[in-house]
Formats: sequence, structure tokens, C-alpha cells
Amino acid sequence: MGTIFKEIKKAAAKKSKFLAVLIDPENFIIGDATSFFKALPPGVTHIFVGGSTAGSAETRDAVEAIKLNSSLPVIIFPGDHTQITSLADGLLFLSLISGRNPEYLIEQQVKAVRRLRESSLEIIPTGYILIDGGKDCTVQRVSHTQPIAREEIDYIVETALAGEYSGKKLIYLEAGSGAKIPVSAQIIAAVRKALSIPLIVGGGIRNREQLEEAYNAGADLVVIGTAFENGNYNF
Repeated sequence: MGTIFKEIKKAAAKKSKFLAVLIDPENFIIGDATSFFKALPPGVTHIFVGGSTAGSAETRDAVEAIKLNSSLPVIIFPGDHTQITSLADGLLFLSLISGRNPEYLIEQQVKAVRRLRESSLEIIPTGYILIDGGKDCTVQRVSHTQPIAREEIDYIVETALAGEYSGKKLIYLEAGSGAKIPVSAQIIAAVRKALSIPLIVGGGIRNREQLEEAYNAGADLVVIGTAFENGNYNF
């Protein structure tokens, strides 16, 4: 694996914590890029770029503007195979292992291969697990899958382990864009205890208390998106 994953793995071993801001290209105003990055919360270590319905040109333009205004690693968080640009540094090669729609378990990945072979992106196999965040989210509408109920902790853990056993390098617990309820500390702790690979957590985190709760429960990298995008956060 390349530099991005090695740094995440190294930090996880040392119990250091990373923080990513997720930028949706559909909502990113290119002309405001400079002021956007001046307003980043303290401690941000990575920029994720992606959205369930963003187009290829929007993604490319957003990444180009980000690279001009930031030296942070830029990682594609793709909604589908068209959201790949070699201008980024890496890509989470997502498989929606909480769902049973083959389009997001393997079909999108196969469709992405041609573009990926022609790029120099660092490709990081990632098991993506959607957990009920208290509202319908774009991921479930686009993927036609249902999130796992928050109460099904054993099943969430087993799904995460199935991802690790099948060769994923990261597990991503997601409550969904704009979630009312973040992934609970109980879920994070149970998954962290079972895994031997780094754990990402995102969705519904709006303040320092929720961020620290996720870290203390075992998240190695936390992702904030909608809250920062809307200015509805307190870090």
C-alpha cells in the first residue's frame, strides 16, 4: 500500500487521531476555495472529495481547486465510478458491504478499473457500512439498500469483520449525510475491539464533544461533511 494508508495505519498503531473534511463537489463553490480552506477546523489532516450524485467534471474541478489551495492529502470518496480523477492523491475503493445490491458490492468497482489502471492514485480497499442515522440518506436512496439498525451491534461487528477477512484495509462506519444520530460510541467500541485494521467513522458529527466521543471509542479517522458545509458545527 502507498503513503496515505501507511500513515493512517501508523497513526492508528500509535493511537493518534486523524480528521477529514468531506467536500461534495456539487456544493463546492470553486471561487470560494481560498476562504473555504482558511475556515477549516483545527486538526484537519485529510480532504475527502465525493458525493452520491456528483458528476465527473464537478469532481475533477473541485479536486483541482483544492490542490491549488491546500497541501493536505486529497482522497476520492466516490459515489460511482465516474468520480475518479488522477488529480487526487488517493481513492477509497469502496464496497458497500452493509447492502446486498451487487451494483455497489462489485459492479461499480469493475467499472472503475479502466480509469484506475490509467491513474497513479493510491487505491485503498475499504469496507463501507451504512448504519441508521435517524433519517433517510442519499446513500440508501442511490444504492437502494437499507442501513443496519443501530441496535444490531453484533451484526455490525460481524459485517466489519467480514470486510477485514475479505481483504479490506479500512472499515468505514457511516451514519449518512446529515444524520440526526451519529454512530454511537458503543458501536464504534465494539467494532474497534474486533478489528485489526484502521477504522473510519462519519455522519452526524457536529461538535467537539461528538468528535472526542468517536475518538475515545476507537475511531482512528473521523469524517465531517454536512455540518461544516452548512456552517452548523462547533469544533
